[in-house]
Amino acid sequence: MAQKTDLLQGTLDMLVLRVLARGELHGWGITQRLEQLSKRALQVDEGSLYPALYRMEAKGWIEAEWRITDNNRRAKFYALTRAGRKQLESEKEGWARMTGIIAQVMRSA
Repeated sequence: MAQKTDLLQGTLDMLVLRVLARGELHGWGITQRLEQLSKRALQVDEGSLYPALYRMEAKGWIEAEWRITDNNRRAKFYALTRAGRKQLESEKEGWARMTGIIAQVMRSA
C-alpha cells in the first residue's frame, strides 16, 4: 500500500493541468486520475481541488461546462484552454529547474 504524500505548495495547479491535458474531466474524475497516476500516494480533497479549479478558470487556463455524467449525474466538466497548455509548459519547465536545484543541494550537503 502506497504511503500518502501531501502536495507541495504550488504543485496542485500543475498536476491538474497535466491531467486535463489528456482530456476533459469532472472534479471527481480529476481526483481519481491523480490518485491512479500516483499509485494512490496523492490524495486531493475537495477543499483544495475546487478552489484551484475556480482559480484556474478565472485565469483562463481551463474552461468548464455543465453536462451529464455516464451515471446520469449533472457535473461540471473541465477542459484545458490554449492558455492552459502554455501555462502547463511553463510549470513543467519551472518544476524541472527547481527539482534540479534541490537535487544538486542534496548531493552537495
